[in-house]
Amino acid sequence: MNIIKAIIFDMDGVLIDAKEWHYEALNKALGLFGYEISRYDHLVTYDGLPTSKKLEMLSMEKGMPLKLHKFINELKQQYTVDKIFTDCHPLFSHEYALAALKENGYHLAVASNSIRNTIQLMMEKSNLMGYLDFFLSNQDVTKAKPDPEIYTTAIKQLHLTPGECLVVEDNHNGIQAAKCAGAHVMQVTTVYDVNYENIIKHIKMAEEGRLY
Repeated sequence: MNIIKAIIFDMDGVLIDAKEWHYEALNKALGLFGYEISRYDHLVTYDGLPTSKKLEMLSMEKGMPLKLHKFINELKQQYTVDKIFTDCHPLFSHEYALAALKENGYHLAVASNSIRNTIQLMMEKSNLMGYLDFFLSNQDVTKAKPDPEIYTTAIKQLHLTPGECLVVEDNHNGIQAAKCAGAHVMQVTTVYDVNYENIIKHIKMAEEGRLY
C-alpha cells in the first residue's frame, strides 16, 4: 500500500479560477489580426494547452502566419498579467487547505502549462507561494501536458515514487499527463472542489487503492 506524501496541483482551474482569463487574453490578442478561438473549441480542444501549442494549431487549422506567433504570445501574456493584477485574490479555502496539508507534513508543488512568470505572479497574489516546495512551468520541460514529463519531473524532484503522489487536475490534458506519470489523480470541476476535506478524502481513497 502506498502512503501519499505529496500533493501536486495544476494551477488554472484548480488553484486559480483563471481559465477565462487565458481565453479572453488570447482572443483579445488574436482579434487584432482577425482570428478567434470559439468557446466550443476552447472547451473541447484547446483547454489546458500552452499558448504556443494553441498558436501552432491555429496556424495548421486556419492558416495564421507563423511570424505572428511571438508577437501574439507576448501580447497574450501581457493581457494575462493585467487580469492577474485586477482579478487574482486570495481564496480562504485554498489558503486553509494548503496550510493544513503543510502542517500535516505533506509536500506541496504546482505543475502548470503556464509560463514561469504567470505562475509566480498568481501564486504570490493568491498568498499560496509560501506553502509550496516548488513549482514547475512549461518552460521547465521539453514537452507540455498532455505529455507526462512535467509530472515525472515533479515526482523526481520530490524524491518520491508516483504512487506516493496525488495530482489535482481539472482537464483531460492534465489528467492524461498525471495518469501516464503513474500518479493518483483527483479530478475537480471548479476551484471550489479544491478544499481540505475533499483532498483528504482523495488521499484516503488513493491509499486504500480506490483512486487511480
